[in-house]
Amino acid sequence: MAGESAYQYDLFVIGAGSGGVRAARMAAAEGARVGIAEKRYLGGTCVNVGCVPKKLYAYAAHFHDSFDNAVGFGWQLPAAPTFDWATLRDNKTSEIKRLNGIYQRLLDNSGATLYNAHARLVDPHTVLLTSDQGEQRVTAKKILLATGGWPWKPDFPGCEHAVDSNQVFDLPRFPERFLVLGGGYIAVEFASIFNGLGSETHLVYRGELFLKHFDDEVRAFTRDEMQRKGVNIHFEANIERIEPEGEAYRVTLTNGETLTVDVVLSATGRVANVKGLGLDALGIELDKGGKIAVNDRFETAVPSVLALGDLTDGPELTPLAIAEAMRLVDLHTKEVSAEPIDYTTIPTAVFCQPNIGTVGLSEEAAREQYGKIRVYRTDFRAMKHTLSGSEERTLMKLVVDDATDVVLGAHMVGDEAGEVIQGIAIAVRARLTKKDFDRTIGIHPTGAEEFVTLRTPSRY
Repeated sequence: MAGESAYQYDLFVIGAGSGGVRAARMAAAEGARVGIAEKRYLGGTCVNVGCVPKKLYAYAAHFHDSFDNAVGFGWQLPAAPTFDWATLRDNKTSEIKRLNGIYQRLLDNSGATLYNAHARLVDPHTVLLTSDQGEQRVTAKKILLATGGWPWKPDFPGCEHAVDSNQVFDLPRFPERFLVLGGGYIAVEFASIFNGLGSETHLVYRGELFLKHFDDEVRAFTRDEMQRKGVNIHFEANIERIEPEGEAYRVTLTNGETLTVDVVLSATGRVANVKGLGLDALGIELDKGGKIAVNDRFETAVPSVLALGDLTDGPELTPLAIAEAMRLVDLHTKEVSAEPIDYTTIPTAVFCQPNIGTVGLSEEAAREQYGKIRVYRTDFRAMKHTLSGSEERTLMKLVVDDATDVVLGAHMVGDEAGEVIQGIAIAVRARLTKKDFDRTIGIHPTGAEEFVTLRTPSRY
């Protein structure tokens, strides 16, 4: 791509999130002339209002259980621990500023040109940049859209009183009573976070069970454990209206319940962040799922305009956006063939309490795709809790193709499930068999060893 002289840039990236920054840096390292525009903050959703601050808050929420669990091991706390919201919030902000600076240096050192501006498509090779300094146009052989997603809130009376997942990190005061609407990652995680920090917490979801598309047994097990920890879950209900009541809010549910809370979080999904991007000018339309359709080369309906990450159909995960960016650079900058990404073996975690870690097919999907399968599962009270006194339980399960013995999926609900499943994901990605798991020596005593000691199928 480098050496093209008809345009100012070989690649111009709109959006400096994880995928956009990785694509810009890798393309520039190959000698391409790269520009990148970002109107908001470097690092995108993940660094600023997503996985990074969320995980920091999840860490904070775990201390509540840790203090309680310590007593059984002989630790006597001199006084009841107290939590200061402002300290957590402000320390989180300082860490994000540090990460913003790292992204800035990464781009500066890569040789890519950063524009702090809003970018809008004008034609297949032209972008209009608008900033405090005015407007300018830049041209590029190829333009990459990497603007990610944006929170979506449903419309109901009083919906303006709900905060979204961008705003919830910076609440001016800690909510003693907290309600989250939704049943996805974000809703389940924030229900656990605020419950762990000490709020009276409610989760409201219109369906029978949250975390759709996850393994059904994992979903049910997580529900039971979250309720055990004190989260008030209201399934098959929605918010009918929100009404201010002094400094609090009166929330009326469609099932007739009314709740008085201090904060309502709407965590009902995210949509492609394309407002003001200029897709209409080029005839690029969103698909029925509200995403930008691309082919296996990340090309939109306009071949010179590319898209990746949360803008496109697929799991909304930061490591996936980075993997897509690297493959895109192989295809469009290096102009070499690149192995397709295997979207069926992407591991993921939900940082609720207890954590969920999963990779590969759910039991339900495996039965549908493979017919005859074997399921190995166990649930137990972790060794730590024999002294802590906690009743928390851990679930582990393997889903195996009966015909080939290949492990199709691995699932865990329990302490540090994400850390454990990251290693198991390598085995599932490599299509190792149950016999390979059986031949692997466990590390004793750990919870993770259960994955290599499951000998008897629980069901077929």
